[in-house]
Formats: sequence, structure tokens, C-alpha cells
Amino acid sequence: MAYRKTPAELRRLEAAREHLVACATSVVAEVGWSQASVTAVADAAGIAAGSVYQHFPSKAALAVEVFRRAAGREVHVLGEVLAPPGDPVERLSRGVEVFARRALENRGLAHALLAAPAEPAVGAERLDFRRRYRALFAAVVREGVAEGVLPEQDGEITAAALTGAVGEVLVDPLAADDKTTTEALLAELTAMALRCAGAPPPP
Repeated sequence: MAYRKTPAELRRLEAAREHLVACATSVVAEVGWSQASVTAVADAAGIAAGSVYQHFPSKAALAVEVFRRAAGREVHVLGEVLAPPGDPVERLSRGVEVFARRALENRGLAHALLAAPAEPAVGAERLDFRRRYRALFAAVVREGVAEGVLPEQDGEITAAALTGAVGEVLVDPLAADDKTTTEALLAELTAMALRCAGAPPPP
């Protein structure tokens, strides 16, 4: 009969795995994907490098898990901000602001999620999550068109433009040594997003 781990052993393994993912996330936020080696992550977690492979078959698999969790949190937050009820234009403006503010408050991790060079497996995840962001923006743009507060347009195209533009605007600030979060940058970014959708800028 094959050995089955006890519930206590399973809980211990899951806790160790969660700790490893949290440490890997911190390492990626500090040094980026390319320098987040298995050894660096193991050192941060206080374990031997070989122990990492008890939880993940490869560095790429660990990196994908880090990306999925971190990006998943951002998609969830954006989805909550953009969700009805409320004026679609106001929700669109607020969604862009919240996304950008969260990125600027955690610049290292945000840069890793949005732009830092990464392994192909992480690049594939980045494209998938970009589609998720785009779907959220497209839904609120379509709602604005249906309610007559945004001009007629293809919501998918506008959402793709918004997703790309917001990420592009943030790349340099996220990589800059100056860690100041400027309200002016957030205001310009939200105004750009509204112009892209054909809405009047906020007062």
C-alpha cells in the first residue's frame, strides 16, 4: 500500500510552500526575475536550495506561481473597483488610479509584473493576465457606451489601448530611483485614460 501523508504533514508542507512563495515574491520585487535564482530564494526562505525542488519542479514553475499570485491580486482589486454599480466613467477613472497607485506603492514587484525581462513561461502568464485586465476595462467601456456616457466605440480596442498605455506610462516611473509617488502623474494618467475612452477629463 502506498504511503499517504498525514493531515499534519500536508499542512506542514503547504505552510512551507506558502512561505517559499512569499519569500520568492520578495526576492523578485527586490532584484527582478533574472537575479531571483533558486539559491537566492532558498537563502531568503532559510532552507537549502535543494529543498525548493520539493515544492516546485523548476525555477520557472516557482516564478510562474509567484507571477500568478501577485498578478491575480491586482486583477481582483481592479475587478472590484470597476464592477457595478456606479457611473462607468467614474469607475474607469478610479480603476486606472487605483491600479497605478498600487503599482507605485510596490514598484519593484509591479515592474516585475509589467515589464522586467523574464523567462518565457512568465512572459506567457503576463500576456494572459494582460487579457484579463483588458476584459475588465472592455466591460466598463461597453457599459459606458450603452448608458450614453461614452461615445460609440469598440470596447475591446479601447480596452487594449488603455491596458497598453497604462503599462507603458508606468514603466519608467517604476524603474526610477526616485520613489516619490506624484499625484500629478496619477492625475495625468487618469485623464489620458478618459481621453482614450472619449470621456471628459475629471475636474
